[in-house]
Amino acid sequence: MHSTIKSLLDIKNNIKVYLEKLNINNNPKILAVSKTFEINKILPLIDYGHIDFGENKVQEAVEKWTEIKKLNSKIKLHMIGKLQTNKVKFAVQIFDYIHSVDSEKIAKKISDEQIKIKKKIKVFLQVNIGDENQKSGISKGDVAKLSLFCKEIGLDVIGLMCIPPENTDPEIYFEEMNIINKSLGFAELSMGMSGDYLEAIRYNATYVRVGSKIFGSRT
Repeated sequence: MHSTIKSLLDIKNNIKVYLEKLNINNNPKILAVSKTFEINKILPLIDYGHIDFGENKVQEAVEKWTEIKKLNSKIKLHMIGKLQTNKVKFAVQIFDYIHSVDSEKIAKKISDEQIKIKKKIKVFLQVNIGDENQKSGISKGDVAKLSLFCKEIGLDVIGLMCIPPENTDPEIYFEEMNIINKSLGFAELSMGMSGDYLEAIRYNATYVRVGSKIFGSRT
């Protein structure tokens, strides 16, 4: 068994045991964050049947995934990095989910581009849950406004996404995100990474983004 498959199965088992211990009914999807990793390290997971993968750069995703997605229509590719306006056209073509919508400008551009190619992207609104100046995302107070704008232009917003501040207790922020997400009536919630995915699913994360715990450390 390839090491990446074993790591994925270990993560799934950790989640199962954790949820049973807390008596929580949740079945989160695991995004295998494949950014910077060569395709030969990703192929064993694809062959095994894993379909959800995350990338944070549009150009890298286009180069890495265009041919593979032609051969495997089940693959769902998730954009988890900051999206620049001039990259939206290409992002809409290659990605199925975008987790980092944080402005009306980006939302409108995605809407316009998906109409052109008759494709429906599923999106998450990225929330700057820790109010950090250096981090992308909308403020908590602007989430409802952006959500309404997206609805008005026909964008399919399915939930919120966040990255808690480093070197803090993430559960505080996960709990707050869960409350905001529920208040807006969303069914999906994207949060939690290799170091805190268990804490995230405790607060109803339905998508967790795991890279190093599957593929190993990046060089």
